[in-house]
Amino acid sequence: MKAWIQKVVNVFKLPDLRKKILFTLFIILIYRIGVAIPVPFIDATTREYYLTSSGSMFDYMDIISGSAFSNATLFALGISPYITSSIIMQLLCVAIPALERMSKEEDGKKKITQITRYVTVALALITAYGYYMMMKSYSMLTASGFFPAVVIIACLVAGSSLVMWLGEKINDNGIGNGISIILFANIVSRVPSGVSTIVEMFQEGTVAGYIIPIVALIIAALMVYFIVYVTESERRLPVTYAKRVVGRKMYGGQSTYLPLKLNMSGVMPYIFASSILAIPATLALIIVPEDGSVWDSIVNFLSSDSWFYPLLLFVMIIAFAYFYVMISFNPVEVANNLKNNGGSIPGFRPGKPTADYISRVLNKITLIGALFLSIIAIFPVIANLISDSAISGIAFGGTSLLIIVGVALETAREIEAQMSMRGYHGFLD
Repeated sequence: MKAWIQKVVNVFKLPDLRKKILFTLFIILIYRIGVAIPVPFIDATTREYYLTSSGSMFDYMDIISGSAFSNATLFALGISPYITSSIIMQLLCVAIPALERMSKEEDGKKKITQITRYVTVALALITAYGYYMMMKSYSMLTASGFFPAVVIIACLVAGSSLVMWLGEKINDNGIGNGISIILFANIVSRVPSGVSTIVEMFQEGTVAGYIIPIVALIIAALMVYFIVYVTESERRLPVTYAKRVVGRKMYGGQSTYLPLKLNMSGVMPYIFASSILAIPATLALIIVPEDGSVWDSIVNFLSSDSWFYPLLLFVMIIAFAYFYVMISFNPVEVANNLKNNGGSIPGFRPGKPTADYISRVLNKITLIGALFLSIIAIFPVIANLISDSAISGIAFGGTSLLIIVGVALETAREIEAQMSMRGYHGFLD
């Protein structure tokens, strides 16, 4: 315990690292203040209609917005438009060669970032209009007309744009990934309500009131251990460097390894997949389906309380895991770097054979990591589908744990790297 306290003290001894951590905490504080600012002309006291079905897509949107969605506050749209915009731009960069070339240039990256911002605002405008129509259809507005509609939509779009700006500021001046940190803060903000629910179940004095919370806590602890174990696992490819003489000095000759993370994509495949699956529910806010219509059947078929949803989520997580690894790790480039530095993997010639071997290994471990993500994501959803009302509300519990643990490890790893550069022992040791 003393060792951990000393490591935390060492973190705050470094002026620049301390500044980054405090800046990140300040951004989170600003975000939480925005979550509490209500949008004019909306009465959020009658909001129970869309959260009565626990585990619904609205429940998911409420989780990732830190309860801003259900409370109809300034940040009701949360980080979702920015995530969706980032997904669209990354897909376009893979599909369009001109954008792919642009993404590899410094000026091109700035242009793509700017385009991503514009797309975010456009998506926020569409989603805000759908949110307004949903409020209107359920008589949650305190005033009707053109002016209240403009004010509500403008506030929601401005809130979404501000969240995007806060996330980028964390990327530039803080610790960790801005999107992940905001998601982390939103999920953690719901922990007190979860604790109060467990306390209430204990106070009921029934057998179910005692057993269910204990079983849920045991499962959560096992899932945290499993998530940490898989997240920290890696495949190490041996690399040897040939000896070479430069002047009077000899270089190379040592052996090392190339680490490939088992879960290289982190929680991003789930975030991507869930954001895409949220599109039908979002469109249903704008185009309200009539009972028995084809659109109503499609929305119900793709809703989170249908049996098709976990299957589709399972497939999409695997697909996005491969996609994310494909755009973030280039085996050909790694093989060329090894070749240029005199390194090679034993048993494989430098160049294309090495790149092919790395690709094969990467495909195998990506599949394992994707299956891990999928199981963590769909297990609570399936449990929610087969359970009764006593244990409903856990549809997104596994993914919430996945995001919390994943972001915590990623942030701690970044702090560790910065401390190691300054001569301190690793934060995670």
